[in-house]
Amino acid sequence: MAAATEVLLATKDEPVAATGALRRWTLEQGVLNERRYGANLYSEASESALATPVVPARYSANPPVLQGFEILRACFDRALERIPTLIAFGEDVGRLGGVNQGWAHLQDKYGAHRVTDTGIREATIIGQAIGMALRGLRPIAEIQYLDYILYALQIISDDLATLRWRTHGGQKAPVIIRTRGHRLEGIWHSGSPMAGIVNLVRGIYVCVPRDAVQAAGFYNTMLGSDDAALIVEVLNGYHKRMPLPENIGSFTIPLGVPDIIRPGSDVTVVTYGACCDIAMDAASLLKGTDIDIEIIDVRTLLPFDIHATIRESLGRTNRVLFVDEDCPGGITAYMMQEVLERQGGFELLDSPPRTLSAKPHRPAYGSDGDYFSKPNREQITKAVYQMMAESDPRRFPPTALG
Repeated sequence: MAAATEVLLATKDEPVAATGALRRWTLEQGVLNERRYGANLYSEASESALATPVVPARYSANPPVLQGFEILRACFDRALERIPTLIAFGEDVGRLGGVNQGWAHLQDKYGAHRVTDTGIREATIIGQAIGMALRGLRPIAEIQYLDYILYALQIISDDLATLRWRTHGGQKAPVIIRTRGHRLEGIWHSGSPMAGIVNLVRGIYVCVPRDAVQAAGFYNTMLGSDDAALIVEVLNGYHKRMPLPENIGSFTIPLGVPDIIRPGSDVTVVTYGACCDIAMDAASLLKGTDIDIEIIDVRTLLPFDIHATIRESLGRTNRVLFVDEDCPGGITAYMMQEVLERQGGFELLDSPPRTLSAKPHRPAYGSDGDYFSKPNREQITKAVYQMMAESDPRRFPPTALG
């Protein structure tokens, strides 16, 4: 390949026909060896999570309105009932029913061998899950908070995420890692180290649902596949009340398909998780100034927007703001690269793209600490307003928000 590149450069002024065979050979070798060395990072079988049939959530005329943890408990109850090989375990999962009660009373119903507690040792929780999955069981391994993923990241990265790839599809371990993170009040329980996680776990899918119903859909999707996944629930969403789908145990959400949760025409705001509600609040505030933002929840970071939904949005708004709770240069930068470089969205922009992330430190304690450590309504409002002021300073005076 090195010699071929040198020859092609040396003969760049020759007729195309003279070097055509060599150029074709280099392209063929590129395709051949990309497949040879890069195949089977994820499942390529019919059981792939990307091939899971999409089953929309279905609601009765008067659905019960439950808190988020109750919705997840209903989902897990149906899953344990229909999948006899499903085992759930983690710190406080069994007797207590989970730190946020997603497994409440399910140990009593299904027994201590299927819903069980572990010691405070994240690395061994994941190690147990890999061993179980290799032997045909379907484990949901719970890491109590997203911050504590760091203690298990080595085994997730080196053993779980690489298993299918390094055995060329010969082995699989469809582990589902359940955790929760993002906004809460506290240094050790509300971090969002998503860029570090996403870049170290290629080989498993990463789902970042904005609420409990979305999370339930992802659990159903992954349980119907033979892929591994990390599902990060929103910490402050467990008491958010929502209608319960009739088919709580069977509806699915496709991976890599963002959700336009608010159509708009002026600026596309791309985000996920807890920031979705904050962006919606900013949209309400901006509406009074005749600024109409489109809000897109990406829903999964791996895979990311496989149908280029965000690029289509840029064709309507021509402006984009990426928002999340990771450190500067983290997932906002990752999302920007995906949209502007891979999707080719840069050519659609009339204004420079912008990012809004958290501060480069853990969230400070308390309500004020949370407010000033992570993106808030006012910051999103100001960032969007500044983008509009750049394009039309008469309608939107740049000095209005300082």
